[in-house]
Amino acid sequence: MSVATDYLAVQYPVMEHFYTLQGEGAYAGHAAYFIRLGGCDVGCVWCDVKESWDADVHPKMSVEAIIGAASAYPGRIAVITGGEPSMYDLAPLATGLKAAGFRTHIETSASSPLSGDFDWVTLSPKKFKAPLPENMSWAHELKIVVFNKHDFQWAETYAALVPESCKLYLQTEWDKREQMTPVILEYIRQHPQWSLSLQTHKYLNIP
Repeated sequence: MSVATDYLAVQYPVMEHFYTLQGEGAYAGHAAYFIRLGGCDVGCVWCDVKESWDADVHPKMSVEAIIGAASAYPGRIAVITGGEPSMYDLAPLATGLKAAGFRTHIETSASSPLSGDFDWVTLSPKKFKAPLPENMSWAHELKIVVFNKHDFQWAETYAALVPESCKLYLQTEWDKREQMTPVILEYIRQHPQWSLSLQTHKYLNIP
């Protein structure tokens, strides 16, 4: 195997991979292929994919196999999520996807060093394990999951650390949506630099 193609053999634990519509943030409504990596050391108590946490229970897939699966569909946005994808060296996967013509996106808490060539970085910091300061400059969009009213001040702390061009989103924790959505709406009215992010895939009952 040549050096140029070595990265295609690199393997990652993959909990699931599927073609759907992006449900959240700036690219909501766009067709995208999701690659959910297994393994997480953040441990959000309200996480809706706790089955992703243990990397060892998920099968490993090579970059070549992942690209092959994604390429079966016409969409050319590939979203790497988790779990916590920053736990891994993502350079091989991002390189392979871009070489295959994909726009590369990542959704991450940025609690570990970021790696790889990404066209769009959604940084969603968590209180359970803070993002590394050096990762803040990567963010194209900052997504804060709002669990209670105290999270707004916490959100502003991180908004001050991302690039000026970064899009700012507030998104209710799903189980608190009836309680917190009206509160978020009022906060955005008073702080219009923020926008609302809805988990539209859950309302539509799609992956």
